[in-house]
Amino acid sequence: MSGLNKLVEQIITTARDAADAKLAEARRQAESIILEAEERARQESDIILQEANEKASDIIERAKSSADLQKRRAILSAKQQIIEGTMKKTMNTLKSLPKEEYIDLILRMVSRYAQPQCGSIIFSKRDLERLPADFERQLNERLKSNGGSLTLSSENRQIDGGFVLVYGDIEENCTFEAILSSKYDILQDKVNDFLFA
Repeated sequence: MSGLNKLVEQIITTARDAADAKLAEARRQAESIILEAEERARQESDIILQEANEKASDIIERAKSSADLQKRRAILSAKQQIIEGTMKKTMNTLKSLPKEEYIDLILRMVSRYAQPQCGSIIFSKRDLERLPADFERQLNERLKSNGGSLTLSSENRQIDGGFVLVYGDIEENCTFEAILSSKYDILQDKVNDFLFA
């Protein structure tokens, strides 16, 4: 081989070795870049996954909280319906008591609510018709101890059980509805304790 050919071959070999070295270095750099990119992608993927898990947990917690709230509302609504039903049954029971029991209840109520002064008592037309003839006497017999007296008014009112006491210009509503309404919160608590304790 001539000197020129040897020189050309040596240049080609050196160039090939330099190209191979550069190619190998480029491959190492590419692998390093790929490894770094894969690591970054893995880290970003972990972050995205963690954020997604946190969002999913938050959504689940909000859904549970909402479900608990709806459950409490449904239970409260059911309790209120039961309590209101119980109150209506109580009202109906009071209104439909047998005559003697009803009159006894009215006398006990008058003893409790009457003032120690003279006044009158007003009933519904229905109640006036079922009062015994000596009701006013029985009534005032009960009121002797507190110093008051009541006369039976011939006036009647559109009331559904109970009575109205009148002292001059002042009226005290002692109808079943008014008494139950004024004691509603207390009665509701007692019925609630009884039914749901």
